[in-house]
Amino acid sequence: MPRVSMSVFSLALLTLAAASSQPTFSGEPPPADCSAALSTVEMNNCAGAEFDKADAELNRVYKAALAAVPEMATGEPPFDKPNWEEALRASQRAWLAFRDAECEGHVEKFWGGGTGATVDIIGCKTEKTEQRTKELKQRYEIE
Repeated sequence: MPRVSMSVFSLALLTLAAASSQPTFSGEPPPADCSAALSTVEMNNCAGAEFDKADAELNRVYKAALAAVPEMATGEPPFDKPNWEEALRASQRAWLAFRDAECEGHVEKFWGGGTGATVDIIGCKTEKTEQRTKELKQRYEIE
């Protein structure tokens, strides 16, 4: 193979590998009764819908936590509003990186490319997202 073709071929393989490592589902709505989901597509769609709900709740709680900071901050650095908000933002960014590395990078290795990987990856992300939401609710006393 000519050198250029090999580069294009290598780039295509890397692109496919990166795309296949991301959890995806068909975008179709989940079945009405997810407890009866039988196909991989149905299971992925159900898992995706659960993750979307968990992610939306986390986003709501995170915004509420940021809104609670001014009342909690003492005004004295490093416990003032800007420092506290930056600490929360840094914590959330680090947590997101951890969740994605754990679920998308680590959990998928147990499947060796099997069809159950996607639903397990999405399930892992959902579970970790629900845990983070609970943690933020407790720390910031959010309902």
